[in-house]
Amino acid sequence: MKIHLSLTLIGCLFFQISFGQSETNQQNYASFVKEASNLYDSKDFQQSAEKYKAAFDQIEGKAYPNDRYNAACSYALAGDVENSFYHLLRLANSVTKYSNYSHLTTDGDLDILHKDKRWKELLAVVKANKEDIEKDFDKPLVAMLDTIYQEDQSYRMQINAIEEEHGRDSEEMQNHWNLINEKDSINLIKIKKILDERGWLGPKTIGNQGNSTLFLVIQHADIETQIQYLPMMREAVKAGNARPSSLALLEDRVALRQGNRQIYGSQIGRDQETGEFYVSPLVDPENVDKRRAEVGLGPIADYVGHWDMTWDLEKHKVSTAKIEAAAKAKEAENK
Repeated sequence: MKIHLSLTLIGCLFFQISFGQSETNQQNYASFVKEASNLYDSKDFQQSAEKYKAAFDQIEGKAYPNDRYNAACSYALAGDVENSFYHLLRLANSVTKYSNYSHLTTDGDLDILHKDKRWKELLAVVKANKEDIEKDFDKPLVAMLDTIYQEDQSYRMQINAIEEEHGRDSEEMQNHWNLINEKDSINLIKIKKILDERGWLGPKTIGNQGNSTLFLVIQHADIETQIQYLPMMREAVKAGNARPSSLALLEDRVALRQGNRQIYGSQIGRDQETGEFYVSPLVDPENVDKRRAEVGLGPIADYVGHWDMTWDLEKHKVSTAKIEAAAKAKEAENK
């Protein structure tokens, strides 16, 4: 099964690792990967695999871990066992040390590989990676954070289906949001206790997913809580215990909630009348991609594509002017 980005698009969600390649090569890489993903979704696995290869050729055969895994899935489904194993073994033996043993062993896309003798070799390497990475984990805390992560994400993953079936303003949708808010409140109490007692723990103690869970719960909290823990997260980034890309999302959300413009373009708004999505007001939009690259986020044009939007700088400026004018008018009415 193709690895998807997290619902909130954080994380592993759009990290851009510098391969020392030109901007053009990196843009070509992203374009080919997007084509490959679309071809996978349409079940044209051979063409999908070829597009992944074209993407990797743009950066001298290198690849982001998720993309390499997804390429292996496409090759396997296309019946190309050799290339599927090539990418999986390269991923397992790389510096990133692929360690998602449970996903690997349950992924139906890779069933064709199970009878090959290299399958056991691959499993042994991945299992060893997992054991090495987790040797210093706080296992009980990791388990608790895993439960919180599932609650935070699973209910949000149901939003589109409920909206499509019942409508955005339906009672069913409102009840679902009430459930999400209730779960968020309970999870926030647990996360605040961890942060207050132990600080912002890094992946070496709670794993990447556990580390992301700390961010997700704060990202979905009230503005007072976000302001309270924002300095802690800034220090965690400096110490290597949190991702700069995640911090960027929190910085954007806090800025908008305080009536300012966002910095990195991570926050997407939605017109309540038309239902159309838009990029919320942005500081210096001409240079947003430079700022995004500095924190490990990909180009904004690729990012907004996940909402079926096209990035248009001039259109964004016009939209921002209207939004801010409406906000000022509303503020004047309330005085």
